[in-house]
Amino acid sequence: MNDIFRGMLELKAEHMLASVGEGTPFFFASPEETMLAEGHFATVPAAANLQELSALVEAELQKAVEAGHPDPVVVGAIPFDVGQPASLIIPEKVLRAGPLSRYVELPGLSAKTEVEAACEVRPVPTPQVYAAGVQEAVERIRQGELSKVVLARTLELEAAQPIDLQGLLRKLAQSNSRGYTFAVSINDRQGALVGASPELLLSRHGNQIRSNPLAGSAARTRDLQENMRRSQALLLSEKDLHEHKMVADAVVQALTPYCRSLYAPAGPSLVNTETMLHLASDIRGELADPSVSSLQLASSMHPTPAVCGYPFAAAREMIAEIEPFERGLYAGMVGWCDAHGNGEWVVTLRCAEVSGKQVRLFAGAGVVADSDPAHELAETGAKFRTMLNALGIANVGEA
Repeated sequence: MNDIFRGMLELKAEHMLASVGEGTPFFFASPEETMLAEGHFATVPAAANLQELSALVEAELQKAVEAGHPDPVVVGAIPFDVGQPASLIIPEKVLRAGPLSRYVELPGLSAKTEVEAACEVRPVPTPQVYAAGVQEAVERIRQGELSKVVLARTLELEAAQPIDLQGLLRKLAQSNSRGYTFAVSINDRQGALVGASPELLLSRHGNQIRSNPLAGSAARTRDLQENMRRSQALLLSEKDLHEHKMVADAVVQALTPYCRSLYAPAGPSLVNTETMLHLASDIRGELADPSVSSLQLASSMHPTPAVCGYPFAAAREMIAEIEPFERGLYAGMVGWCDAHGNGEWVVTLRCAEVSGKQVRLFAGAGVVADSDPAHELAETGAKFRTMLNALGIANVGEA
């Protein structure tokens, strides 16, 4: 019976994916469940900061309950720059199922996403300019301005044909089954934010909370022995361990005031994705006050040093000075929160903005005093591979 029930859940999840289009408000697949939003009930108004946004979300959910909505859930994405507007709505309905199967294919669900090799690619900034920005950051970190900053770059692609959103999500889910595959309609323009994040910012189910921060990375190869060597080197790297500790400590510091108990491991473990090796800390706790929502908890940590730097204000200022583009929803958070405060929010990584034939990919790397510009450039190239592989594009992003 268990196998039959599991098969029914997988089939429903596959059908949910098969109905995703560019106008779909929200699709979210975690290792435990799949969610699909349908229709539009209300839009969460713009807010000046995350504290105000959390209050507005709570108010909109309460209004939806009073208006007779049977199960209101806020879904969507929040940008890196908390002063910019979020893309959050309450849909008419949220369908839920078990996790997506990596193997089941349905008629009508295309797995073809290949983009022609001749597609136009424009890096912003150029690799040379990005490396120079990393070098500038290293010098300023050594002068004592800050301890860490995360610098990102983008790839702007234009394909010959519109991107197959369903096929793209399918490949992302198949290749990153331990992560979080998502598609979010962007409020202020056409298109969707699509990605496969490996990093759980915060989940809350009842009084139990969990965060799984990642920091300290190395590119994964197809050679098993080389991956083992890189894994051991990462676990022993003083530079990467220092970078990870900064992030894990910041998460613990943010969550401690809300928790009756909180457990954080003494040191990081290793998490593998299709393209990367990451240092990770599995942090779990029990809430002292059950009225605190998942969004409030996630907001208390956002943005973490894993996507911004430390101290926050100095890192945010340096990002604005060096990066020649607006991050938008990249390095923000994407997820959901229901009227009971339960929810799940992941860091918006390994993602791209997709609109018709156009795709804009994002990738960043943490810069500390011991960083090497060539290494950080190569790391962003490796991180691009999650989306590039799903798009069927080779030999782009490493340079």
